[in-house]
Amino acid sequence: MLTCTTSSVGDTLAQQIPAVLRARLGPHWEFTTDADRIEIQHPRRGTPYRPPRRRPSWKELLDSLEGSFAREGAARDACLPLRWGRETELTISAVQALDPLLKDGRLQTYRSGFLPQPVVRFTGQRDAIGLLKNGFLTSFVNVSRVQPLNNLDEYGAILDGWLTTLSRLGFHARHLHIYGTLWPWRRRQVEGITLRFAHLDLTLGDIVLLWHTGQPDRLAVDLGTGLERLAWARTQARWHDLIYGRFAHAAPPATLDAIRTATLLLGSGITPAARGAGGVTRRVVGTIAPDAVRLGASAIVRDAYDYWSLFSPLQVPWPEVAHTIEEEKAGSSRTASQP
Repeated sequence: MLTCTTSSVGDTLAQQIPAVLRARLGPHWEFTTDADRIEIQHPRRGTPYRPPRRRPSWKELLDSLEGSFAREGAARDACLPLRWGRETELTISAVQALDPLLKDGRLQTYRSGFLPQPVVRFTGQRDAIGLLKNGFLTSFVNVSRVQPLNNLDEYGAILDGWLTTLSRLGFHARHLHIYGTLWPWRRRQVEGITLRFAHLDLTLGDIVLLWHTGQPDRLAVDLGTGLERLAWARTQARWHDLIYGRFAHAAPPATLDAIRTATLLLGSGITPAARGAGGVTRRVVGTIAPDAVRLGASAIVRDAYDYWSLFSPLQVPWPEVAHTIEEEKAGSSRTASQP
C-alpha cells in the first residue's frame, strides 16, 4: 500500500527535480508545473505518427535496447530468478533488484544496469467480463534500468538517455511526453517520486526516484517499461497478433495468456503445487481451456518457450513443459468427471 509522505528529504528532492530536468533536457522541451504536478512535452507535439515500415523481431528489439543502454552507461545484467520468495512468491518487477539498498539500507544490490526481466503479475487491467485489456498480460518482460545514484544529476541523465534510446528505436520526441506528481509516496521503509512517460496517448512506463527512509542519502532509480507494450506503441500493430503471432486466433485470449505464463513458470522450474509459487503455476494452468490442449500444447508452448529464452535460459526443456501442462489439465478433467 502506498501512502503520501511529507518528509523534508522528499520535499527537497521534489523541489529540485524540475530544475535538474530542465538543465538536462535543454530548451527543446516545454515544462508545465502546477502545484505538485509536472508535465514535459515537445513544442511540436501533435504531428502524425508513422510507424516504421519494418517490424523488428523480438531479438532485434532486445539487441537494440541492450546496445543503446550500454552506450548510455547501463550494461546488461543477469535476470533475477523468477521464484522470489521474499515479500512476493514471484518476481513482479526488476526494482526488486534494489531491495538490499532500499529495504535493508545496505550498500548492495542484487543487480544493477539494464535488466530485461520476465515477471508475472495478476494486476493487469480487465474489461467488464474479466478479460485482460489490450496492452496487458499476466507475464511480460519488464525492460528496466535499475541502479544506485550518487546525485540527482544522474537521475536527469538517465531520463535523457532513455529519450535517446527511444529515438534510436524509431520514436520521435514530439510524440513523447513525461508527466506525474512531485509529491513523494512511501511504502514501509522506501520513499519515492514517480514520473510516467507516454507515447501519444499510451503510457509506456515510469521513472522512479527512490530512497531508503532511514538513510535518504542512498538514492536509486528504477526506469521501467514493458517490452511488449513498447513494441505495440512502436508498431501500432493489433495487440493479439503482435503477442501471439500465428497462434493469435488458435485459442481464446485468456488461454493464450495462461499458456504463455505457464511456460515461463514451468520452464523456470516452478511446478504445480498446493501453495506457494507452485500454487501460482497450478492456478495459471487451471485457467487454460481444456479444448485448447486436447490435441496437445507443444506448438504453442514451444513458441512461448523460444520467446522467454531470449532473456534468460530456462531450466526445464520445452517438451517437459508441454507434458506437464497436458497432464495437469488431464488430471483436472478426470477429477471433474468423477461422481
